[in-house]
Amino acid sequence: MGKNVTMDKIVNLCKGRGIIFAGSEIYGGMGNTWDYGPIGHEIKSNIKKQWWKTFVYQNRNTFGVDAAILMNPRVWEASGHTASFSDPKMDCKECKTRHRADNLIEDYAKKKGLDVNPDTMTDEQMSEFISENQIKCPICGKCNFTAIRQFNMMFETSRGVTEENQNKIYLRPETAQGEFVNFLNIQRSMRAKVPFGIAQIGKAFRNEITPGNFIFRTIEFEQMEHQLFCREDESGKFYDLYKQKAWDFLISIGFDENNLRFKDHDKLAHYAKSACDIQYLYPFGFSELNGIHNRGDHDLSRHEEFSGKSMLYVDPITNEKFIPNVVEYSIGADRLMLAVLCEAYNEEVLENGESRVVMKLSPKLSAYKVAVLPLQKNLSEKANEIYSQLSSHFYCDYDEAGSIGKRYRRHDEIGTPYCITIDFDTLEDGTVTLRDRDTMEQVRMTIDEVISFVSGKIS
Repeated sequence: MGKNVTMDKIVNLCKGRGIIFAGSEIYGGMGNTWDYGPIGHEIKSNIKKQWWKTFVYQNRNTFGVDAAILMNPRVWEASGHTASFSDPKMDCKECKTRHRADNLIEDYAKKKGLDVNPDTMTDEQMSEFISENQIKCPICGKCNFTAIRQFNMMFETSRGVTEENQNKIYLRPETAQGEFVNFLNIQRSMRAKVPFGIAQIGKAFRNEITPGNFIFRTIEFEQMEHQLFCREDESGKFYDLYKQKAWDFLISIGFDENNLRFKDHDKLAHYAKSACDIQYLYPFGFSELNGIHNRGDHDLSRHEEFSGKSMLYVDPITNEKFIPNVVEYSIGADRLMLAVLCEAYNEEVLENGESRVVMKLSPKLSAYKVAVLPLQKNLSEKANEIYSQLSSHFYCDYDEAGSIGKRYRRHDEIGTPYCITIDFDTLEDGTVTLRDRDTMEQVRMTIDEVISFVSGKIS
């Protein structure tokens, strides 16, 4: 991550360069919703492709699903979401705004340099801490709150033909239950033997009252999850393995390990054997990027109890019957997108005294792999011919507007790793000038050499 990166700079760059826009912006927006523009859509798509390649294609005995967003309400009873998926919220009596008590305490502790963890507090302890330290409402500056109440974060909707015949259903708050309820289907249809994994990338929805920090915490987001089903006596081994796999994946897409750290959970669910996060050093400090959890047999056991369907796995060799344990790895695609942008952002002062903003994205993640830049417009016929050749191999941009220097800067800011310039020598010998984004070095190559070189960098 560059030394000068701030959230304001990331947000402004994203809007100006077609990466991320405020949702419904022409109508004044809508409560922390975000639309991915042309460049952002490609970067996020490439992030998901690399994750899928690592955790499905290159992860033996792992199968992908795309489960429905709307599920039988009993699913959420079994998972515990209808009873306990809630946040400790309190209202400011002065300005009538609603806040999460744990977030108020966390923000106060950071400002004061206190070692305080609200996850270990009861509602009464949090209320006392807020009152004793006179923690103020971030909107009006007063300390006059209601008692803490638990608010369920699931979005409710209804299903039915007539108003009198409607059933309450929910938008899923996580994708994991889609993997759990399909355990039997996948095990049988794919003839899967334990240990095996189920992976999914999909949308989830949470009625957060305090979303913020751009796309770090939103009410609509995408999760990338992998559930490994294994024997109980092997769950610890696989938990350690997936901690390392999660770490190695981040390094493989361009993260500096000095900006990452493991953080064990201070408070475990009653069924959990172990849990930790990988945290990233965002401009606002270290915060959760992904989680790895050893969940025991809790998930499948609960679905067996509530559905009445046996979740027993029968070992084909020993005929032993058991409910598999689950090792879960979960990471938000949007939160990872933000970390990728922060990690890539750099401001540089060049030898001639000029400055540039450059997004040093891994070529695997960049939107465009190559930008085709004719030196003059009367070279556009040849440049378009080359663009057609290259675009059959990878996503390219064609840009002939403005000086060559300004075009370089535009592509530096969106992370295009290579620009090729078509000049009059190209008409004579078929070579182009390839410019490297990070070093700004330029070399002459044939088009075949460009294709081979860039393909090697993004493979």
